[in-house]
Amino acid sequence: MAPKVLVSDKLSETAVQIFRDRGVEVDYLPDLGKDKDRLLEVIGQYDGLAIRSATKVTEKILAAAENLKVIGRAGIGVDNVDIPAASKKGVIVMNTPFGNSVTTAEHAIAMMFAVARQLPEASTSTHEGKWEKNRFMGVELFNKTLGVIGAGNIGGIVCDRALGLHMKVVAYDPFLSEERAKAMGVTKVELDELLARADFITLHVPLTDKTRNILSKENIAKTKKGVRIINCARGGLVDEAALAEGLKSGHVAGAAFDVFETEPATASPLFHLPNVVVTPHLGAATTEAQENVALQVAEQMSDYLLTGAVQNALNMPSVTAEEAAVMGPWLKLAQHLGAFAGQMTDEPVKAINILYDGTVAKMNLDALNCGAISGIMKATNPDVNMVSAPIIAKERGVKISTTHQEKGGVFDGYIKLTIVTDKRERSIAGTVFSDGKPRFIQIKGINIDAEIGAHMLYTTNEDVPGIIGTLGQTMGENGVNIANFTLGRSSRGKDAIALLYVDDPIPQPVIDKLMKTGLFQQVKPLVFDVA
Repeated sequence: MAPKVLVSDKLSETAVQIFRDRGVEVDYLPDLGKDKDRLLEVIGQYDGLAIRSATKVTEKILAAAENLKVIGRAGIGVDNVDIPAASKKGVIVMNTPFGNSVTTAEHAIAMMFAVARQLPEASTSTHEGKWEKNRFMGVELFNKTLGVIGAGNIGGIVCDRALGLHMKVVAYDPFLSEERAKAMGVTKVELDELLARADFITLHVPLTDKTRNILSKENIAKTKKGVRIINCARGGLVDEAALAEGLKSGHVAGAAFDVFETEPATASPLFHLPNVVVTPHLGAATTEAQENVALQVAEQMSDYLLTGAVQNALNMPSVTAEEAAVMGPWLKLAQHLGAFAGQMTDEPVKAINILYDGTVAKMNLDALNCGAISGIMKATNPDVNMVSAPIIAKERGVKISTTHQEKGGVFDGYIKLTIVTDKRERSIAGTVFSDGKPRFIQIKGINIDAEIGAHMLYTTNEDVPGIIGTLGQTMGENGVNIANFTLGRSSRGKDAIALLYVDDPIPQPVIDKLMKTGLFQQVKPLVFDVA
C-alpha cells in the first residue's frame, strides 16, 4: 500500500505533484491546518504531514496520529511542532534549513541599499509630487566597511555579495576560523572592533541567551557615529529602544529592520522615525524561496517514506532501523559530550577530534559524529540539527577528525571528544553503562563517574578543604536540590573539579555567590537534553 501524506498548509502545486510522481498518495487540504478539531479527526489516516507555520502539531494531535511517521516543515522554524512529543511518538520531524538562505541574504542587501539612499522616504515624497531632490542625500556603499555579525550560511552569502559591491567586510563569529575568513575574503575581528570600524552593521545570528541584545545600549554607543544598522535575522538581537535613542540623537544615521522583538509588530520604538526602513518579516518571502522549501520538503518526505532515507531531521540521525536500537544510548552520549564542550567554549573552534574506543568504534561513526558536532553547535545555534551541523562546521573551517581503536581501557567502549581553539584544548569522555544510561567518565584528564541530568553545575578549583561544604550549603540555602554530586582531582592539592546534577535551573545569584567565595576558578551552569 502506498504511503499517504496530508498537506495541511499552502504548498505549491509542483511540490504536491512531486509526491504523486514518486508514488505517494497525497491529500492537498491547505486550510485544514487552521481547523484543529478537523485535523484531530483525520490525522490518524496519514503516514506523513507536510506543513508550513499555520498548522500546530501539538501533543494532542500527535496522540491521535496513529500511523504518522514523518512531519515535514517547509522552512526552518518548527516552533509549531511539539518535537519532544513527536520524538516520544517515534515521528521524525524534518525541516528545510537552507532553502531561504539566498533570499534572506538578498533582502539584507536590499535593505542596506534602501537605508543608504533613503529610498522608501524618497519614493513616498515623490509620489506626493514634492520633488525634494536636495532632502535625500545618501551615501555610497563603495569602499564602506560592512560589519557582519554571524558569518554562517546566510551571513556568508551577505559577505560575498558585499565584496562584489567593493565594500570592506569585517566579520564577528565565534566559530569563524582565521583560515575560513581568509578564504571568504573577510577580516575576522572581535565584536568591539567591528562596532568601532563598521559603517554598516548587519546581523545574521540566531536568537540565544548569548546573542539577545547583542547590540545593546552599551554596544550601540561603541559604534562609529553615522552607522547604519540592518537586522533581517531575528527580533531581540537589537535593543530597539536604545537604537531609537541613537537614531534621535544622530549617532545612528539609519536602520533597516525586517524582524522585531514582538511580531506581528503593530508598534515599535523604531516606527515613524526618519531614515528607518521597516518590512513585515519578508526575508524568506520570494517566489523562489517558497518554491524551494516546498520542493525540498516533498522530496525529503518522499525519500523517507519510500526508502527510509533521512535528511534534515531535527530529532533523528541518518541511521538504519537496525543501527538505531543499538546506537541510541551512544548517540545520546555523543550529543551530551558535544553539549558540554560547546557550553564551556566561548572561543572560535578550530578543530573537533573524536576518539571511539572498543565496542562503540564498530558502530555508525558518521551518525555519532553528527550527534557530537550538533551538541557543540547548539550552544550558539539552537536551530542546528544532526544533518546541518557538519555542514555549518565545514563552512566555518572547523576541522573534524575521527579515530577509532580496539578496547584500550577498563570500559568496553567509550567516546572521548576534544575541541581545539587558538588558546586551548578541552576534552571530555563518556561511556554507556549496562543500564543504557550515558555517563561522563573524564573531564580535563580527571577521572570521574557522573550521571547526566537536565540541569548541572560544573566547578573548577584548587584541591583544598571546604569545597563540598560550600557547594552543599550554598545550594541548600537557596533551595537548590542536589540529585547527584561527583568530585575528581588530578592529584592532592592540585586541580579539582565538581559536577552537580540538580533538580531545577540554578539562579544566577547562586552562581555569583559561589564565585564570591574565592574558592572557585570557574562556576558554570549547564543544560542537557535528556528527554
